[in-house]
Amino acid sequence: MDEGSPWADAERIALGRAPGGGIVAIVLDRAGERGRRTLTAAELPAWVAEREAEGSTGDRGVRWVWSSTADWYPPLLDAGVRVARCHDLRLCHAILRDAVPAALELRAATHWDGTGVLDAPAQAEALFAVESPAVAGDRDDLREVLVELARQDAALPLASDPGRMRLLLAAESAGALTAAEMRTAGVPWDAQHHRRILEDVLGPRRGGVPENMARLAGEVRQALGDPALALDSPPRLLRALHAAGILVDSTSKWELRQIDHPAIAPLLEYKRLSRLMTANGWAWLDEWVHEGRFRPVYVPGGVVSGRWASSGGGALQLPRQLREALRADPGWRIVAADVAQLEPRVLAAMARDDRLADAARGRDLYEGIAASGAVATRAEGKMAVLGAMYGATTGDSGRLVPRLRTAYPKAMGLVDAAARSGEDGGVVSTWLGRTSPAPDDAWRGAQARASRPGASSADETRARRIGRDRGRFTRNFVVQGTAAEWALAWMADLRLRLAQFPAVEPDRAAPRSGRAFARRAHLAFFLHDEVLVHAPEEQAEAAAQAVRESAAAAGRLLFGSFPIDFPLDLRIADSADK
Repeated sequence: MDEGSPWADAERIALGRAPGGGIVAIVLDRAGERGRRTLTAAELPAWVAEREAEGSTGDRGVRWVWSSTADWYPPLLDAGVRVARCHDLRLCHAILRDAVPAALELRAATHWDGTGVLDAPAQAEALFAVESPAVAGDRDDLREVLVELARQDAALPLASDPGRMRLLLAAESAGALTAAEMRTAGVPWDAQHHRRILEDVLGPRRGGVPENMARLAGEVRQALGDPALALDSPPRLLRALHAAGILVDSTSKWELRQIDHPAIAPLLEYKRLSRLMTANGWAWLDEWVHEGRFRPVYVPGGVVSGRWASSGGGALQLPRQLREALRADPGWRIVAADVAQLEPRVLAAMARDDRLADAARGRDLYEGIAASGAVATRAEGKMAVLGAMYGATTGDSGRLVPRLRTAYPKAMGLVDAAARSGEDGGVVSTWLGRTSPAPDDAWRGAQARASRPGASSADETRARRIGRDRGRFTRNFVVQGTAAEWALAWMADLRLRLAQFPAVEPDRAAPRSGRAFARRAHLAFFLHDEVLVHAPEEQAEAAAQAVRESAAAAGRLLFGSFPIDFPLDLRIADSADK
């Protein structure tokens, strides 16, 4: 294994706080402590930089062990110091706690819990729960850092596949480094262009209400015969719809789209514009964009599947229409890349389904499925694959999924087995070993009521429904979670490749990216299957090649020689707009 990779074995240095408040660094080897150094907060960055420089020329490199990357790394980055590898005890605790039931001491260390990841499918995109400073401070205690590290070291060999689990822990920790780096560097953002987009789409603000929204609201009020209607109040809007004879159960766009009435088209457009103004309007711009940078707060592992969440800025929900405001600094370029059909390709590799891999090789996967004869068109291919991964049983998706079972039995067998396990109350795991949550109280209660003597048909129906819901969750968990692992491996490899690029001259710097990134190509944005790199224009082509090579390396790391490719839609431009 390449010693410069994020996966290589490395000398471990644990950081913690002494009772007096100082910082203690302990060098560890297999036999235990090999040396220690006490430092002030002001001394730490230079000392870490020296160890990183020594590690880059040595045989093993350094892996920093700390309670939380989110706490320890930003001050180093502010001082211009980057690290190659770390072991994030908080994030790794959450993975091992769920994946290794036999690690009783680690599971009992509940003060390391509280990662905020969610255990219900319906909540999977909610935000990370903020922890109290007191809890974080307790875990920074030097003794507790060493004790937790020992617990995790003891738990790792008990995993079902320690080798894969080791990769997962390294990937999760590398993701934490990447998240902190992207927040420090920021996303290059043109606030003036953002304002122009808002005025073009929403209209100029007249008395606080954008002109286009005011016009649409007037059309809705006229069509419903309610001149005083407050469109932003769902109860009042629902009453007005009922009064006009539109007997819907909610004001959701999915239900309103089924209705033929003059009020519906302007109402749906008003709701779209309202969402833009609320989520990314002038108030968002004032709060989150400063001095040419948008600095969102990413939360690695913030969703139970391993996908990231956000606890500020909403980077994972940026609408396409604002991408043009994501603009490179003068003399720099945006290298944008996203993976075509990541999750279905991951499914093919996990299942070792050569037929599905053949459909994906060198082309659009959905077109390949159509060309195989399993379905008639690309649109049907996409509908069938998404139905298979998300558990569709009705409509066109439900009709097409059985064809995939005939054409691609290995891939379909994998997700079908995951669904059955979930329905029956079992847990499932991703390729590297992240484990799904155990059944919740609703599932357990419903099954208990349905299994009682004399249970009603309503109890049995509810138990089946809740079981199917959980089966759909576990069906998708194994695929979405493994796709998240691939993305972590992609970013982990890419950030180290970019770190090897030569620094540009000071007059070519982008100072708003901070001391650590002002003169170097760096990751600036991530969204599930997409990355953006901010690079000096003379390095843009090399950065694009690094993105390609890292994607290939991530595939090899997870799936070895299995013949699946991960093609990229890659662009070099001044903005992120396609």
